[in-house]
Amino acid sequence: MSTTVIILAAGKGTRMRSKLPKVLQPLAGRPLLGHVIQTAKKLHAQNIITIYGHGGDLVKQSFAAEQIEWVEQAEQLGTGHAVQMTLPVLPQDGISLILYGDVPLVRQSTLEQLLEASSQSGIGMITLNVENPTGYGRIVRQAGKIQAIVEHKDATDEQRLIQEINTGIYCVSNAKLHQWLPKLSNNNVQGEYYLTDIVAMAVADGLEIASIQPELEFEVEGVNDRLQLATLERQFQQQQAKELMQQGVHLIDPNRFDLRGTVKCGQDVQIDVNVIIEGDCELGDNVQLGAGCILKNTRIAAGTKVQAYSIFENAIVGENTQIGPFARLRPGANLANDVHIGNFVEVKNSNIGLGSKANHFTYLGDADIGADCNIGAGTITCNYDGANKHRTVIEDNVFIGTNNSLVAPIKIAQGATTGAGSTLTRDVAEHSLAVERSKQFEKANYQRPQKLKK
Repeated sequence: MSTTVIILAAGKGTRMRSKLPKVLQPLAGRPLLGHVIQTAKKLHAQNIITIYGHGGDLVKQSFAAEQIEWVEQAEQLGTGHAVQMTLPVLPQDGISLILYGDVPLVRQSTLEQLLEASSQSGIGMITLNVENPTGYGRIVRQAGKIQAIVEHKDATDEQRLIQEINTGIYCVSNAKLHQWLPKLSNNNVQGEYYLTDIVAMAVADGLEIASIQPELEFEVEGVNDRLQLATLERQFQQQQAKELMQQGVHLIDPNRFDLRGTVKCGQDVQIDVNVIIEGDCELGDNVQLGAGCILKNTRIAAGTKVQAYSIFENAIVGENTQIGPFARLRPGANLANDVHIGNFVEVKNSNIGLGSKANHFTYLGDADIGADCNIGAGTITCNYDGANKHRTVIEDNVFIGTNNSLVAPIKIAQGATTGAGSTLTRDVAEHSLAVERSKQFEKANYQRPQKLKK
């Protein structure tokens, strides 16, 4: 049976007090709507229909790369009206999951369970038992079967004691949606078309409404303001931390850890406090990350130790490498095994060979560095001429002295040595010493400039 995912994402989100549409507010490094779309893709949905409204152009632009059928809800006339807007593009057969752009964390496994439960009757829903159901629609059952959803304001005193509530997430056959949605009425105080009315229609048609409950309560929590957004972020991060620890990752403090993407970890990985992992990352066995590190789309091989406050982006790091503190690996940094990158060293679009070291205050950009090289403190590869980038090539077993400026394009051949304080503009031959300094000049009784009196 083909699956369609319908996502309601037309709300303005006034309580966010933001120019950004609510469904574009970020959670765990991804827009709220992005989480829902990602889950829909994991379900291999044949169609993803997203209903947009406020800030629609920006919303569509943000997901231009996705295969989405966009449907506009020009007037905000309720959830039922929103789903009605999909009827011209909704397939006649198959089944639809009805989700919400501001309910971002419902899991793939939960929706698969809902799809399976709904396959026989053609309609199912996610409910939730809560301690304080005030304000929520109650699930009224008779002999265990769902008979109605009663809104809090319309509920009797007895019904208000019910703790099972409606989450608004449904799974309905498309044939039934085409049958029921045109019959929705806005004959109510708010003048809106309620999606919950399809439950009464299903009961009237003699259908048994399937229901499931999520494993994690936060899966069905929505976001309406900054406080709810921050609360949901913490709940999600704590769950991710729990799952990593169950896999064997040693988090020094799971309350001070943020995963804003995915990470694959080997055995005995240790992560200190306030580490942020973004994009898709991979950590090999026995990798250690110091406090405050930030990793984005980075692979770090086994045995590597990263000291505090180092920042990596689109980098590849070999085994048994020592990095930091306060190191920065920018896109294209590729470090071999046993490399040392020390404090305040920046590497960009460069290959660092086996066992090479750059331990202090150095910039290595657009460089190819061989094995067993020592790069002195304060060294800079001068890779940019103001218009174009050029590469620096340093072959194996080269010793670069302190405070060198290597003006690219340049090649320092195997076994060469450069003297401290040199600015080198020409290639250096194998096993030679290159020194570029002017003769020391002194002027006796030199008077420094003085500030002018105003």
